[in-house]
This record gives sequence, C-alpha cells and structure tokens, in this order.
Amino acid sequence: MKRLDTAILLVCLLLITGCKSKQNITVKENKALSAAQVKLGIRADKHDDVGLLTECASWLGVPYAYGGNTKQGVDCSGFTCAVYKNVYGKKLHRRSRDQYHKDVSKKKRSSLKQGDLVFFTSPNSGRECGHVGIFLKEDLFIHASSSRGIVVDNLNGKYWEKHWLSGGTVK
Repeated sequence: MKRLDTAILLVCLLLITGCKSKQNITVKENKALSAAQVKLGIRADKHDDVGLLTECASWLGVPYAYGGNTKQGVDCSGFTCAVYKNVYGKKLHRRSRDQYHKDVSKKKRSSLKQGDLVFFTSPNSGRECGHVGIFLKEDLFIHASSSRGIVVDNLNGKYWEKHWLSGGTVK
C-alpha cells in the first residue's frame, strides 16, 4: 500500500509542478484525478482529460440494465450518452448503432484519442454495431458489460479484437 501512496503522490507532484499543461489543475481536481487513475487502472498525466476520467471512474461498478441510463443501472449507449452530457454537454443518439452512424467521425484504432467512442459488433448484431464504449488510453476503454456492469477492458482482449468495428471522434 505504501508503494501505491508514493506513486499517487509522485503523479500529483508531477501534475502540480510540471511544465505548462493544457489545463490548470486545481488541488481538488488533482485529488479527483489521483483517485480516478487508481480506480480505472491507468497512469494519468498532465495531458489527460480530468473531467472525463473522474466522471468515468464514478460509474465503475454500476450494474447493467437494458435501456438504463442512470447510476442505478445503465446499458452501453446509456452510459456513453450520460458521460458525454455530463462532461462535454453534448447530446448523443440513444442507440449504439445511431451513435456509430450519426455521432462520430470514424478513425482507425491506431489514431484513437482519449474520449473517442469505440464500437463493436455483438453476437446478435451481425456485422452491424451492437456495442459502444469510451476510449481511455493505452488500449483501455470503459463500457457497460451486460454481465459485469461498468468496467474497464483492453481492446487487445480476444473478444474485443474479434468484434472490433471502428472508433470515432464525436462531432
């Protein structure tokens, strides 16, 4: 535990004392970011989107509920809608298929940026979009798993590679 505390303190110091960053992080945001990176299993740096990471971390463990869009229960597109509304004030279409076709500019997986949406087929969707999540960084994304609720997974996982469709930046 002491190692983890030391690592968090080091990241906090880097965020506070680092050279000019794209955003001025307050002490309160710094504490929230430190907690978020531990929960999400990522290493945050001065270039990360504090609002996105803290919002996503607050959803971890929320149970899956088909058609849900609250922290009492949420599905994949309900999750992306809620996060985008809360963090960016943007309204996305409610269905993952509509988000795929109407809300994003498609891009290659190698070009993904933090906050981009990631799309997958599902066993019931054929070649169409059946699932959506939010790219965090370093091949990690957060999404609503029908069996595990809101979780972080790796795009390099066997299931996700098999079902990869595309990524995209919200317009």
